Amino acid sequence: MYVCAGREVVSYESPKPNIGIHRFVLVLFKQKRRQAVTPPSSRDYFSTRRFAADNDLGLPVAAVYFNAQRETAARRR
Repeated sequence: MYVCAGREVVSYESPKPNIGIHRFVLVLFKQKRRQAVTPPSSRDYFSTRRFAADNDLGLPVAAVYFNAQRETAARRR
């Protein structure tokens, strides 16, 4: 999800496929000025560096990385 001035500009899209281990990376940028952030045309081959450069965001100020695993319904307890 991308948020600009408290307004969501791209909705959340769940990872595909639905099962297995997924890597999540959340990167926070401090905008240099109030501006409209242009969402990517596609999420395939997304590049955080290119996104930041295209939107003049500079370097990230924080980042979080974590893995999450989702098992099939048959394996859940």
